[in-house]
Amino acid sequence: MAFIRKKRREQQQQLYSKERFSLLLLNLEEYYFEQHTASHIQHKGSPDERKCRGSLKICSKSVIFEPDAISQPIIKIPLRDCIKIGKYGENGASRHFAKSKSGGISIIFSQVYFIKEHNIVAPYKIERGKMEYVFELDVSGKVEDVTETLLQLHRASCLDKLGDQTAMITAILQSRLARTSFDKNRFHSVTEKLHMECKAEMVTPLVTNPGHVCITDTNLYFQPLNGHPKPVVQITLHDVRRIYKRRHGLMPLGLEVFCTEDDLCSDIYLKFYEPQDRDDLYYYIATYLEHHVAEHTAESYMLQWQRGHLSNYQYLLHLNNVADRSCNDLSQYPVFPWIISDYSSSVLDLTNPGTFRNLSQPVGALNEERLHRLLTRYREMPEPKFMYGSHYSSPGYVLFYLVRIAPEYMLCLQNGRFDNADRMFNSIAETWKNCLDGATDFKELIPEFYGDDTSFLVNSLKLDLGKRQGGKMVEDVELPPWALSPEDFLQKSKDALESSYVSEHLHEWIDLIFGYKQKGIDAIGAHNVFHPLTYEGGVDLNSIDDPDEKVAMLTQILEFGQTPKQLFVTPHPRRITPKFKSLSQTSSLNASLADSPGEESFEDLTEESRTLAWMNISKLQLHEHYKIHKEAVTGIAVSCNGSSVFTTSQDSTLKMFSKESKMLQRSISFSNMALSSCLLLPGDATVLSSSWDNNVYFYSIAFGRHQDTLMGHDDAVSKICWHDNRLYSASWDSTVKVWSSIPTEMLGTKRHHFDLLAELEHDVSVDTISLNAGSTLLVSGTKEGMVSIWDLTTATLLHQVPCHSGTVHDTAFSPDSRHVLSTGHDGCLNVIDVQTGMLISSLTSEEPQRCFLWDGNTVLSGSQCGELFVWDLLGAKISERIQGHTGAVTCMWMNEHCSSIITGGDDKQILFWRLQY
Repeated sequence: MAFIRKKRREQQQQLYSKERFSLLLLNLEEYYFEQHTASHIQHKGSPDERKCRGSLKICSKSVIFEPDAISQPIIKIPLRDCIKIGKYGENGASRHFAKSKSGGISIIFSQVYFIKEHNIVAPYKIERGKMEYVFELDVSGKVEDVTETLLQLHRASCLDKLGDQTAMITAILQSRLARTSFDKNRFHSVTEKLHMECKAEMVTPLVTNPGHVCITDTNLYFQPLNGHPKPVVQITLHDVRRIYKRRHGLMPLGLEVFCTEDDLCSDIYLKFYEPQDRDDLYYYIATYLEHHVAEHTAESYMLQWQRGHLSNYQYLLHLNNVADRSCNDLSQYPVFPWIISDYSSSVLDLTNPGTFRNLSQPVGALNEERLHRLLTRYREMPEPKFMYGSHYSSPGYVLFYLVRIAPEYMLCLQNGRFDNADRMFNSIAETWKNCLDGATDFKELIPEFYGDDTSFLVNSLKLDLGKRQGGKMVEDVELPPWALSPEDFLQKSKDALESSYVSEHLHEWIDLIFGYKQKGIDAIGAHNVFHPLTYEGGVDLNSIDDPDEKVAMLTQILEFGQTPKQLFVTPHPRRITPKFKSLSQTSSLNASLADSPGEESFEDLTEESRTLAWMNISKLQLHEHYKIHKEAVTGIAVSCNGSSVFTTSQDSTLKMFSKESKMLQRSISFSNMALSSCLLLPGDATVLSSSWDNNVYFYSIAFGRHQDTLMGHDDAVSKICWHDNRLYSASWDSTVKVWSSIPTEMLGTKRHHFDLLAELEHDVSVDTISLNAGSTLLVSGTKEGMVSIWDLTTATLLHQVPCHSGTVHDTAFSPDSRHVLSTGHDGCLNVIDVQTGMLISSLTSEEPQRCFLWDGNTVLSGSQCGELFVWDLLGAKISERIQGHTGAVTCMWMNEHCSSIITGGDDKQILFWRLQY
């Protein structure tokens, strides 16, 4: 997983540089300023006096000496424990220094740490008592400068107030950064053009490294002030796939850059000193990426997940990313749910709901007895109230799980110590039990539990993690009985995460962590209330004047854990269980059609052909075109055998065109006003046309005459639909009416008797309507941009969503009725979840899309300029632009197999299109 890969990357860098030193040897919030080649003079003044060669590193709160010999320990002297710092020999040098041209620095102190002796990662050894160490620098001219720097940092470390210490060290750092700049000789090419340069810090888990950021027309660079771990970090802008603004320390100062599509491990995480610098750099990279990479939102990822194009695991990764969770920030590390609740059975039954944890409740509410005690305390608590005294994710919890692969991080966090052996991550079952029963343990899991790397479960580094009370050494993590090995445990955990049960209930957990149950009254009802400081906006650090209080508050926030940024404020939709193969699963539909045609039903073959057609929709080619109207075409209907095409127009006529003879066969006029749409009734005997004269006209094809008129509205009828002897008519009189149409025989011809069954009232004119596949739902769009979803079984409004800033041009349900797509005058394509009414995706085009067809994943739309656009909704991008009409595309029709398409336009033409496989 991400953290493990990042750890291995760091280990490779250290191996390459042959350094044992890392920034994790520093204290939290400490900076590494500079290093000097030096020798530690051991047993000075005695016959055994000898030099130990190495590197002296000057840090903001300590002096660190790294010997060249790996058998020797790294020496760390805290500056606050120093008694005296000065040039050695000022009051009488030793015989050695008298002969040496170099200079020495004497440090007298009361405490010293010994780290990584023989290069073994282990708890730090501490030696106390008054001691003096002497370090001889290779360049004697540096002695005075280094001594002065150490004295300055020593004064800062000895200040009484933590806030004053931080302020003085920050001033020293900023002074150093101001005296330096990015070395332009580090540019990859002499032709690069500098865009901006500023000060920043590179963020990695538990540490930050100050330096200079520089961006050119082709590269992003970071040059550490101290040259560690390498002189410059380079990111090629062409390789960047995603960028995210981040909160760091609750401030809007972070920026994370990814050169991958689906990964939590970023290529660089930068923290800026000024929000404007961060925003300027983000804008520049985003502008560069605008034509290369599609920007994804939580809603667009939701659409991909719902439709089965993202696994549960991938979706959670993306939500964590969008919600500011980063593997570079342990206080905001990605959070994943406990899924399995059975850690005692010998066989894991993923078909049994009892195997799974209740995903609708936070960990703290899973044990009713414990929850009762917590609620009693909560009710008696003064404001601000909270139910849980600890969080579900914090640096300590992350490293609790990862101590075997990241022991140096744990030592850094805990000042050189591992946790008590009995409190370590010893057993999966024990950890789950403690999360259920413990008074203060409510932690969730991390992504590594659903990854492929088992190293966090195995003590492969042979670390001495201590001995438990029973005398047993802490070694590998004890697995549940149903896991045959660490690999088997991870595989079964992944299977559980992707199981049907979890797919049906994961949205409930998302509501708690990223959604509407995260805050407010819904969080209280869900027993999901944590300390106010854990929430975004819980405290304004800029409003705190006292430096000590500010530092203490920030430390508490970072160590306690932070709630993710809220992504959803309405209930999260369920996942859709696909009835047919998704696009991602149909890579070779031709082969599947040819393999066993006898075993497929007709419906299956139709579905396969539709899917194949939509996969090739961008290969649409114009076959024929005819100009048969005097004004814009407004509607298209085609007979079942495809031989007759009926069109309506603003020229007030209904035309019947023969596709076989390629000739106009009939032209019918009902009034002198525009016709707005048309449809064929089942049986291909009757055509219906809606008109701006407020009426709907029935035309008998067999008898060639006007058959009936429905005078049902007080203004123009804009769109009509038909299903099962029911007519649905939308009008500019602000209503959609549902009519029961009963055919009767009169004088040898069929006529219709109409009963008004329902009237769906709107505030303004209704411009378009559409039915779902079962005709149980209707969607309407108005001239003011409102999209409404109606339940036709009860004639009630389910959702009313303000989607567009102008007229809604077209609406349609997805084939599975789970989503509604709308297009409008504002150029947006918006996807709405039918279950919740949530707007889950919005794409913007340069111009309005007047009409469209879609299969739930891909959209074929007709634009104002006459082009056909192919949209990849899941990829949030335009896949193809196809030249079509010379004016706006106003209407579209597609056959059952999706292989033949007809479009009508403002240019008075109808265009016949074919798919080229």
